[in-house]
Amino acid sequence: MKLKNIFKTYSGLPRSVYVIFIAQVINRFGDFVMPFLTLLLTTQFNYSIAQTGTIVMLTMLLSIPGGLIGGKVADHLGRKKSYLIFQGGSGLSLLLCAFLYTKPIMLVFIMITSFFGGAVRPIISAMLSDVLKPEDRQAGFSLSYLGVNLGVALGPIVAGFLFNNYRFWIFMGDAITTFVAIALVMVTISESLPSKNISEVEIHTNERHESGNIFKVLMSRPKLLLFMFFNMFYSATYVQGGFSLPLVLNHIYAEKGPQIYGSLMSTNAITVLILTIAMTAFSKRFSSISNIAIGGIAYIIGFGMIGIFQSIPLFWISTIIWTLGEIIISINFGVYVTSQTPQNFRARFNAVTNISFGIGAIMGTALIGLFIDQFGILKVWGLVATIAAIGAAGMFILAKSEKEKLK
Repeated sequence: MKLKNIFKTYSGLPRSVYVIFIAQVINRFGDFVMPFLTLLLTTQFNYSIAQTGTIVMLTMLLSIPGGLIGGKVADHLGRKKSYLIFQGGSGLSLLLCAFLYTKPIMLVFIMITSFFGGAVRPIISAMLSDVLKPEDRQAGFSLSYLGVNLGVALGPIVAGFLFNNYRFWIFMGDAITTFVAIALVMVTISESLPSKNISEVEIHTNERHESGNIFKVLMSRPKLLLFMFFNMFYSATYVQGGFSLPLVLNHIYAEKGPQIYGSLMSTNAITVLILTIAMTAFSKRFSSISNIAIGGIAYIIGFGMIGIFQSIPLFWISTIIWTLGEIIISINFGVYVTSQTPQNFRARFNAVTNISFGIGAIMGTALIGLFIDQFGILKVWGLVATIAAIGAAGMFILAKSEKEKLK
């Protein structure tokens, strides 16, 4: 495929999508604090590993109620207003951290920042869903995903330098980039909250407006519930890239393990940046749920082969394969959720599906940890591949039922 044709994938999208892309790059580039939170707790405040783990866990857990509250506010008050409120709260909390970073009270504001960050994620997904036509959703969500990864790929390099030399600017830099993203959205994006006055075409789709509370509406969509259930198997698999993978490398290569793991994470980032556009073009051939099922096959192969082959070149190949699964699942996840979600519940449904991913990740870490303690790190990859296979099988069943409905 020619480069010119690949970049056509992102042409003709609404202006808001490009603005969100730029805001994501800026905001994630300046996401200095959270990646270095563990180091900050252990080096700045001399907390033990156990204490640090508890604080990090609490910080992550606070993003869950943040997402639920942010979703509800966005569905009632509006996307833009909600984004400005919650992202502004995150920026103010980081600003306070900059002047309190040598005092333990700073941890309270980091937790508040996590709460606000959790609130922002479903709002952004809802903004994209509002402005994108169904045929453009894969490209729009892909561009947002690419923006996140561009920022994440570059930001930690700067953050590492600041952490060692100018720790104050870890927090101030994070706050400044947050406010820049806010200003960009405030000036260039209009409110996108869907009107109740929808067309006759939309009335007969899953995206029609619904009344009642979120639990009632969610229960009326069994396919989405099944999707969230099987997606927990995917998230339990994906989290092994940050949990079991470094453990197996330490087991095999001892003191060289962290260095090799770092090279694999670089491989992951480079693969995302290089192949996201091509995978988006590939995704246009299939429905979103079919693409998500195909992504599961990449998880099965990529993670499963670790249990069979243990050599550095094959670890790189493994990482590329499961990263392809990450890409195709990520760019189609929001597309499928939107297709199953009432317009007036978009932000809340996005929050709930994000929570299902988090639950799968937590369970995957806890249960796999117990398995490793009992049977060893080298035997865990067959289980990981089985977990991915269950998720993929469920997604293929959903894809098949969707095709039968269209006949």
